[in-house]
Amino acid sequence: MRKPELIDELAKATGLTKQKSAGIVEAVFECITAALVKGNKVELRGFGGFKVRQHRSRTGRNPRVGTAVYVPAKKVPRFKASKRLEKLLNA
Repeated sequence: MRKPELIDELAKATGLTKQKSAGIVEAVFECITAALVKGNKVELRGFGGFKVRQHRSRTGRNPRVGTAVYVPAKKVPRFKASKRLEKLLNA
């Protein structure tokens, strides 16, 4: 499901206009993004949680040539599904 489809489903479920639904979806995504940028984790009970992990710098390999390549340290968002969601997916 892509964002426009999510907006359509939210509009159908709530009876709101697509424009208001789009505003809500954007606001939720902005809040989650802002919290992750600050280094906080976001937990949505019954759905899952988002957190940021720090990866160290390392030496990798260029697959075409085989030469060593420096890979800088970076932060990566991670999502972990709740037990309820995992149970629903595997039912």
